[in-house]
Amino acid sequence: NIFKMTISYTREVATCSGLGVFWKLLFRWKGSIYKLVWYNLSVYLVLYFSLSMVYRFILNENGQEYFEQISLHCQRFSDLIPVTFVLGFYVSIIITRWWGQYKVIPWPDSCCLFISTCLQGHDDRGRLMRRTIARYLILALIQCLRMTSVQVKKRFPTLGHLCDAGIITESEQKVIESIDQKCIQHPKYWMSLVWAGAVVTRAKKEGRIKDDFAFNTIINEINKFRSGCGGLLDYDWISIPLVYTQVVTLAVYTFFISSLMGRQYLNPAKNLPGHEVDLIVPVFTFLQFFFYMGWLKVAEALINPFGEDDDDFETNWLIDRNIQVAYLIVDDMHAEHPELVKDQYWDEGIPDELPYTVASEQFRSEAFTGSAMEVEVSPEEQEIVILERIDEEDEGEADGDAEGGLELNDIEIGENLLPTDPVTIQNGTRRNSFRSSNATMRESIQSKLHDRSRRNSDRSLMGMLQRLLHRSSTNVSSKAHRKSTKRRTRRLPKNLSRASNQSSANVSPPTMSKIPTKENETVKMSSNSSVNTLHTESEFPGRSNSDGNALMVVRELLKDDLTQYQGSINPADCETKEGSKDSTRSFKTWKKDLRSKSEAFVHTKMLKKKLEKVQAVQNEIMKELEVELKEKKEELSRHSVYPEEVTDISDVVNLLETKTNELKKAIVENKDLAPDTVATS
Repeated sequence: NIFKMTISYTREVATCSGLGVFWKLLFRWKGSIYKLVWYNLSVYLVLYFSLSMVYRFILNENGQEYFEQISLHCQRFSDLIPVTFVLGFYVSIIITRWWGQYKVIPWPDSCCLFISTCLQGHDDRGRLMRRTIARYLILALIQCLRMTSVQVKKRFPTLGHLCDAGIITESEQKVIESIDQKCIQHPKYWMSLVWAGAVVTRAKKEGRIKDDFAFNTIINEINKFRSGCGGLLDYDWISIPLVYTQVVTLAVYTFFISSLMGRQYLNPAKNLPGHEVDLIVPVFTFLQFFFYMGWLKVAEALINPFGEDDDDFETNWLIDRNIQVAYLIVDDMHAEHPELVKDQYWDEGIPDELPYTVASEQFRSEAFTGSAMEVEVSPEEQEIVILERIDEEDEGEADGDAEGGLELNDIEIGENLLPTDPVTIQNGTRRNSFRSSNATMRESIQSKLHDRSRRNSDRSLMGMLQRLLHRSSTNVSSKAHRKSTKRRTRRLPKNLSRASNQSSANVSPPTMSKIPTKENETVKMSSNSSVNTLHTESEFPGRSNSDGNALMVVRELLKDDLTQYQGSINPADCETKEGSKDSTRSFKTWKKDLRSKSEAFVHTKMLKKKLEKVQAVQNEIMKELEVELKEKKEELSRHSVYPEEVTDISDVVNLLETKTNELKKAIVENKDLAPDTVATS
């Protein structure tokens, strides 16, 4: 044990009991804090008591007063030195660096294992290749440690010592020395690894390595070994910044130099602050010195673990261990294994547990099954909650309406807008009738709007209506096209209707989620929908102008088209006969019926939304018309102009519209109406 450097005490602290286990370690000398601090502590004690003796026995009264003033001054300002913060952070960095240097040390075990497994051959040449590669690995490690470790440098000071130890041959020594003369300024620990790679390549060419995967694996392991050696040199090259080490050292030493005067016990008879008691021996000051100086000594010992301290790495033992294990793996244990026999648990397959001794019986424990395994759930809480089913087609329609929603502020004004192609909605055998009705509706709208589009300005109200119809028809066409494309692979039979007046409660089985398809919701519009709340002229006095008539025509056509579409649905196709108890109807047929009902509901809901949009635009248009009519009446009353001979209200509205257009034109041209024009009108 006299040659053992790293101090290991793991066994002594394996089990904590009683008053603890660390107190056992306080009485060790090797590697202890006492061994590191005793010299510095002795010097501090000598200096402290020397100053105390001078104060007590040598100085006169004036000298004592001057000594006391210096002591109080040092005591007041010594606490400003941040010793704890600076020293603690520095030691934390040192500990991290120390462990990182150990983890980067390369070990040849993995590479030798691959060499022994993949490099085949029981002849002398195969054995020579395996042993040579292992020896080159150890040579690279020794070459690296000779540049970083004092212990290894003292053991192998020259290449001749390596040759005498059998690590390299004389020819290899000459090659290394010749390269040193050409390129002496750079480390060349990697030379032996280059030779090892060449030997592996030759073994591959000779067929001793069977496949490329094994060849690449061995080369990768050699590269990892080289990376470890390079990491050791990196730690040796790049140290903790010198300025940080200097700051920590100065902080600790200046603190204790000032404490030599600041922690002196002064005469308590003079009633100086903080000096009411004279203990002569400053116990807590000595403990503080012991802790702070011990902290600094730990950092000094661990900053380079490749030295000769008690806790430095045993690099010489590491070399001996690696060369022995490497040769054992690649040579003695190559392609060797014990005889294959049946194990003790061959018949039972999986053993319950391995046997215990009397000493280990107390450590037997049950298998861990999870913290929630003991939680019990009552039968009432185990019931499944059936969620309501939502078809993705409904969500798609809602998203499409949200994206394609038309606001009044978004309507583009223009006179050259043309209607799109007829809307195509897949409705089974009723497709052509719905297309023709849709085409008729757009032709009627176009004819009504064509007369007004020429007179409308850039902010025409009919332009807004044209934009609405253009977008609506485009959105309906695109949605219908996407729906037909999406559902092309599962088209329903022609004889199956798309709507049903029967409630879903009469069709759905009790274990499935229900889709609300109540009567008056699938094929009928609600009582508050725009179709069932069409306003007549009596409800809107003053709206009998051509713009209002065109809007009324649009709504009537959409209503007729929806009625025709609903009338094309045969409720008998989807209606379940009352009193029927046919239990042979399959679940697949029921699912198709349910899907057809939901599709019809979606189409009807889509048309309902479009009609509501038309209703909203019509309300805005009617509001603007009422405002214009009111302003025109006020203007006519001011000029005392009202054609009493006009008796038809439609002619009055047309006349008002003409005057409104003239007023708009006059405002655009920034000029007033001519008085004679008003008088004539």
